[in-house]
Amino acid sequence: MLEKIVIANRGEIALRILRACKELGIKTVAVYSTIDRALKHVLLADETICIGPPPATHSYLNIPAIISAAEITGSSGIHPGYGFLSEDADFAEQVERSGFVFIGPCSETIRLMGNKISAITIMKESGIMPVPGWNYELNKNINKDFSNFSYQHLHINYPIIIKSAHGGGGRGMCVVRKESDLQDAIQMIRTEAKNMFNNDTIYVEQYLENPRHIEIQVLSDGQGNIIYLTERDCSIQRRHQKIIEETPALGISSEMRQYMGESCVKICYKIGYRGVGTFEFLYENNEFFFIEMNTRIQVEHPITEMITGIDLIREQLKIASGYTLDIKQDAVTSEGHAIECRINAEDSHNFIPSSGHITRFHAPGGLGVRWESHIYSGYSVPPYYDTMIGKLICFGKTRDIAIARMKNALSELIIDGINTNIELQLKIITDEVFQKGREINIHYLKNKLNI
Repeated sequence: MLEKIVIANRGEIALRILRACKELGIKTVAVYSTIDRALKHVLLADETICIGPPPATHSYLNIPAIISAAEITGSSGIHPGYGFLSEDADFAEQVERSGFVFIGPCSETIRLMGNKISAITIMKESGIMPVPGWNYELNKNINKDFSNFSYQHLHINYPIIIKSAHGGGGRGMCVVRKESDLQDAIQMIRTEAKNMFNNDTIYVEQYLENPRHIEIQVLSDGQGNIIYLTERDCSIQRRHQKIIEETPALGISSEMRQYMGESCVKICYKIGYRGVGTFEFLYENNEFFFIEMNTRIQVEHPITEMITGIDLIREQLKIASGYTLDIKQDAVTSEGHAIECRINAEDSHNFIPSSGHITRFHAPGGLGVRWESHIYSGYSVPPYYDTMIGKLICFGKTRDIAIARMKNALSELIIDGINTNIELQLKIITDEVFQKGREINIHYLKNKLNI
C-alpha cells in the first residue's frame, strides 16, 4: 500500500480522499492556498504545506509547487481528485518522471482520451458510435482553414454544436443554428479553448435536440481485470453543467446496460486503462452516442457507491498501490436508487456566485442520507474556486423513496450567510415532470422550469 500521498485538491473531494486514506492506513499531505488554511482536510491531514496564494494558477495549478511538496514530505503518490490538474497529461507525466505514483491513468492514456477527437476516433473504430454526423476529415479541415469553413463543408444539417477538443465541465462549446452565426461561433470557441485549455483545436457534431446524458462507470487495475458498474443519468443540467445525477437511469433495458458496459470494458482493454473512469454518452431514441471519456473520479461517484456498495476511492488507491482488482463482474450487484444534488454557493435565480462567511450550518441526516462537504458553521467560502460547496446524496429501495428522502433532506439543510441553490434543487425535486421521470433530457431546466 502507498505509505503517504499528497492530496492535490481542495474542498469535499480532498476530504473524501483523506477519509479513504485513513481507512487504508495511508498518511496524507494536504497542500493548500493561503486562503484555504481552515479547510477541513487541511486541519485533519498528517502534514500540510502551503503552495501559494489564492488564485488557482498560483496554487492548485502550480505543478512545481505540488511536486516539491511531495518531495519535501517523502510522499510516494499524488492524488489529483477532480478538476484542476486531474486530467492534465503533462502533470501526470511530470509526476511519473519525478518518481511518484500518479493516482489515475498513465499520462499517455490521459493524453489519448483527453483529446476528444482521438477518443471519438478510437470509439468509432471499436464499433461504438459517436454523435451522428461525426466525420474525422471534416474536423481536421475545420482546424486547418477555419476562416473559409462554411455550411458546404459540414455534410450535416443545422443545428450543430462546436466543441473544444480539450474542453470539460460544460465549458468550451457553442450551439449554432444558422449559417450566418457559424464563423463567429468558430472564432469564439477557438479563443475560449485557447484561453481555458491552452489548445484551440475544435470539432463539430450534429446537435441532438432532446438527448439524455448517460454515463458508465468503469474500474480497471491495469493488469487485465476490468469491470463496469451501473450507469448514471446526468441529464439535469444548466448550460451543460450537471446539477442532479441519479442511478440507475430510467428506461435502460438490462440487455442494453450489459452491452454498453461490456463495450466500455473492451475499450479499457484496448487502451490499457488503469484506475477509475467514466464513459459519457448522449442517449436519444434508444441509441447511445459517445461524447467523451473522463479519466478521473467523477463528482457524482457517491451515487454509484450507494447502490453497489463499492468504495470507488478506496479501490482507486488500492489500484495505484499495485493491488489487483478483486471484484469480479459477476459479483457486481446493485440495489435501489440513488440521487445526488450538487449544492452550489450561488443565487438560485440569477446564478451569480456567492462567497462569504457561513453564519449557521446544519447538515441533514436520517436513513439513506449522505452529506459530503468541507463547509461548517464559521467557514468562509472564498471567491476564487468552483461554486460547489457540497453534495447531498439520498438512497432508497425505489426512486420514489429516494426522491422523498431528498425532498426532506433539502428542507433540513441549512446554510446561512451566503446564497445557495437549495431552493432550485427543491423546485426540481418537487416538480411533477421530474418525479414521474418523463420528458427528462438535457434541456429539462430550460424547457420545464424556464432556466
